[in-house]
Amino acid sequence: MDRIFLSPPHMSGKEQQYIAEVFESNYIAPLGAFVNRFEDSIETYTGTSNALALSSATAGLHLALRVAGVGEGDYVLASSFTFIGSVSAILYQNAKPIFVDSDESWNISPALLKEAIQRSPKKPKALIITHLYGQLCKLNEIIDICKEEGIFLIEDAAESLGASYQGKQSGTFGDMGVYSFNGNKILTTSGGGMLVSENEEWIAKAKFLSTQAKEDHLYYEHKEFGYNYRMSNVLAAIGVAQMEVLNERVDRRREIFDLYQKNLCEHEEVQFMPEIQDSRGNRWLSTLTFSRTNPQKIVDILEEANIESRLLWKPMHMQPLFTDALVIEDGTSQRLFEQGICLPSGSSMCDEDIYRVCDTLKRVL
Repeated sequence: MDRIFLSPPHMSGKEQQYIAEVFESNYIAPLGAFVNRFEDSIETYTGTSNALALSSATAGLHLALRVAGVGEGDYVLASSFTFIGSVSAILYQNAKPIFVDSDESWNISPALLKEAIQRSPKKPKALIITHLYGQLCKLNEIIDICKEEGIFLIEDAAESLGASYQGKQSGTFGDMGVYSFNGNKILTTSGGGMLVSENEEWIAKAKFLSTQAKEDHLYYEHKEFGYNYRMSNVLAAIGVAQMEVLNERVDRRREIFDLYQKNLCEHEEVQFMPEIQDSRGNRWLSTLTFSRTNPQKIVDILEEANIESRLLWKPMHMQPLFTDALVIEDGTSQRLFEQGICLPSGSSMCDEDIYRVCDTLKRVL
């Protein structure tokens, strides 16, 4: 039987047309008209004032921390239940992470966040929240905490483009936000990211740093170091095409989640990731936990049926890299990691693929 992948790229059909225009113009890299169009489309869709196309979301987080003035010896709060790319930029700046556990939403716990601030050796300078699997955090509570404490809020919206809270797009609530266009994301350019902010000066500074911090001279002069972080015109052309169908992709991912939930709800041990009140997630991946069955067993049996699945993220505070890091946890993310999996969720899946996954799962359960 054909393989069902976890989250494969889903092309709209216009990507090749736009790439052909790039080749015809001969503006392949590093910049060009499609980079500007892609940034404009993100600004329009999300309602943010400034967007910067980059080589990855991790590059965006790195620039956000640097622009915010985070440096050696500073402390940065972060969601523990996430992917390494969400927090590696903290190390790039020689800062120290403080990991905060999740609550019933699977996302960062505001109560534990308050405790983490109190227990920090010195006042944290920034907080990086992850909107896990396309589902939003408890933003009102988190924003209030950051404002009260004077802490920069950076949204890792890598997985949540197209998700919203109270009608406002993810990535636009904090001081800065980032999106990812990696190969498995809901919108993919094969690789790439976007940094957004209402602060025009911050985006201008990030843009300067992302192009090797070259001073405004005809020759190359540098007063500070920068990075090669900008997106190519070719990848931006793919992004422009993908943005034209983003709402369709979100709607289909939500349909897939609902079909899984409807077909598996009879099994009491199955619990799907919740959606907080007043939010609309993009359901990038359909994720669930099992109270009795070993998730690795389920992954293995799905693999035997030529169906790709994956265990949930292993929390950062459980990673050997962060053995010495301060963590405020109550066991929530560890339990989720030990009990949960991600099901195939690609927007190009047909209903028959979903039923095939469900039938295989039911045989296990």
